[in-house]
Amino acid sequence: MIILNQTDLTPASFILNGIPGLEDRHLWISFPFCSMYVVAMVGNCGLLYLIFYEDSLHRSMYYFLAMLSLTDLVMCSSTIPKALCIFWFHLKEIRFEECLVQMFFIHTFTGMESGVLMLMALDRYVAICYPLRYSTILTNPVIAKVGLATFLRAVFLIIPLIFLTKRLPYCKGNIIHHTYCDQLSVAKLSCGNIKANVIYGLMAAFLIGGFDILCITVSYTMILRAVVSLSSADARQKAFSTCTAHICAIVFSYSPAFFCFFFNRFGSHTIPPSCHIIVANIYLLLPPTMNPIVYGVKTKQIRDCVIKYFSSSKNIKFYST
Repeated sequence: MIILNQTDLTPASFILNGIPGLEDRHLWISFPFCSMYVVAMVGNCGLLYLIFYEDSLHRSMYYFLAMLSLTDLVMCSSTIPKALCIFWFHLKEIRFEECLVQMFFIHTFTGMESGVLMLMALDRYVAICYPLRYSTILTNPVIAKVGLATFLRAVFLIIPLIFLTKRLPYCKGNIIHHTYCDQLSVAKLSCGNIKANVIYGLMAAFLIGGFDILCITVSYTMILRAVVSLSSADARQKAFSTCTAHICAIVFSYSPAFFCFFFNRFGSHTIPPSCHIIVANIYLLLPPTMNPIVYGVKTKQIRDCVIKYFSSSKNIKFYST
């Protein structure tokens, strides 16, 4: 009897098959993906530039927004370039090690995204409920520490998941019906027991997403109580307006995330796989695309900085001519 060791059951590479059932429409699907990716790159790089150079934006709220922009840039850049290569050039092969690296970045920075949204909710809670102590509570060292803690939380919770996936024997082929290396999509190619992957994946999701959603809910409950108790209607409106952009960011991030989560667990036999994969890509692309737009439109300080920047550019151009 021939006994195969682990290396014999580890493929050299996987084939990312794109969106199953829509292969003939990959070219058309690529255009909105590419457009959204360009908007995400330009918008988030623009936000980072403004926050770095504008002294008026050197506050905790905008430092957290800079963390969100950096996270969004890494999150969408981990998947969309490879997806576009599949759509445009049929470059579907990805080495096993590259697949694990992509998986690590995707899951780590989606966890980081959730954590930063939670930190931004706490920032709004302190700003509205303790306005006089806002600058003393959220100092630069505190912001750096909580940002680092959020990143390390995601890293340390995702690394075991990568090793659990790496240890599996793969004997069900090497074709992944997806545009990127999702942990469950890869694990389903294994002929081994993936129960540990499923259980740990659920545990990591609840430890990150569940904890963050709980903190966001508690923060906004306290914010709502504080705002309702304000006697001035103008003060209530101003307090609510400071949270509008953040609430939009939460909706853009968690809505497709909930769909993907429930599809993987309960709806795989009723919803077409192509629908799931499109939403999974939107989950990684929609927040990076919409967050800079929403914050640019809803946040007065950022609008003023953008207007000032373009006004000064026009004046320089006018005087140079």
